[in-house]
Amino acid sequence: MDSRFLGIAELDGTPSVAVVLDVMRAFTTAAWVFERGAEKIVLAGSLDEALALTHAHPGWVALKDGAPAAGFDAVNSPYLLRDVDLGGRTVVQKTTSGTVGALAVKDASLVLCASFVVAEATADVLRRRAAGSVTYVVTGEDGRAEEDLACAQYIAGRAAGTGGTDAAEYLRRAADSRAAAELAEGVREGSRPEDVGLCLELDRFAFAMVAAVEGAHMVLRPYAAA
Repeated sequence: MDSRFLGIAELDGTPSVAVVLDVMRAFTTAAWVFERGAEKIVLAGSLDEALALTHAHPGWVALKDGAPAAGFDAVNSPYLLRDVDLGGRTVVQKTTSGTVGALAVKDASLVLCASFVVAEATADVLRRRAAGSVTYVVTGEDGRAEEDLACAQYIAGRAAGTGGTDAAEYLRRAADSRAAAELAEGVREGSRPEDVGLCLELDRFAFAMVAAVEGAHMVLRPYAAA
């Protein structure tokens, strides 16, 4: 299995299969959104689009990066969402990096959004699809986010059937990343220091997350592993 690791700005054309990484925090948060019962996540291209969607669809939940803001129901923090009842709801998510990366590869034949909490389920989908070439989109820090790259490389190893792939070193790299330090120090608004530990829980959930264009929107849904 051929693997490429690119930042959003480095994408050259539409990949066949794309795995979009945002460990801290968009796609850890998204996994918790599904754990709390949400039916789907609509990935918005802008804050204005997110607000317009929730205005047009009463009952939908708007989620964003950064500090709480008028019109938004939640912030991009797995810790703050872990006890929220989202049963049957649709969540509209707009983040600085993760949603941007997913929308950048929306025309790929398969788009998976991933983080450590869904790593093995993501690798399982890639193995079963027998993907010949996979582009891993490292969304954080203009493609240099160590936690995203570490997770991408771990998933790539698992997808290639490297049964002996040891997660410890990849998790250590993520724990030592700039993003982890900023979350732990409370630098990033709309987050909690406890988010770090939740973002480093390997394979907490048994589902992958598949994004696809549905009508006018890119929609993320959970996909049960075999």
